[in-house]
Amino acid sequence: MSDQIYVTCPHCHRKNRMPAQRLSEKGTCGACKQALFSGHPVPLSQSSFDQHLGGDVPLLVDFWAPWCGPCRAFAPTFDAAAASFEPRLRLVKVNTEVEQALAQRFGIRSIPTLMLFHKGREVARVSGALPPAQLQQWVQQHLPR
Repeated sequence: MSDQIYVTCPHCHRKNRMPAQRLSEKGTCGACKQALFSGHPVPLSQSSFDQHLGGDVPLLVDFWAPWCGPCRAFAPTFDAAAASFEPRLRLVKVNTEVEQALAQRFGIRSIPTLMLFHKGREVARVSGALPPAQLQQWVQQHLPR
C-alpha cells in the first residue's frame, strides 16, 4: 500500500488524496477537474488560507502589498519560482492590504515577507525581496525532506 498525501486544489480549495509517489504527475482535482499545479503562485484569502496550510505539500507564502515597490520588484522572481518548485512546494500570495487579519495573525511587520509552512507549522521566515539564487538557496535550506 502506498503512502497517501493530501493536495489542496488551487481553484476550488478542496483537498485531494493521491499516492505520494505520483506527486510528480501533478494530477487534477477530483471535484473541479482542474490542474492541481499550474506553475503559478495561488492568491489566497482569509477563507482559503487554512485549507492550503494544513496540506501535505509545503506552502511558501509571499505576504505583499500592491503599493510596495520591493514587493512588485520581487513578484517576477516569485512567479518563476512557482514553476521550478512545484509540485514539491506550493507557492501562494497574500495581499496584506486586503487580508489584514492574516497579516496580523502571522505578525507580518514588513513586506515582502516569505513564510514557509509544512503541515500547518511555520518552518522558516525571511523579510525582504530575495534575488532568484538566494530564494532558491533559502528554500532548499528550509524545505522539509
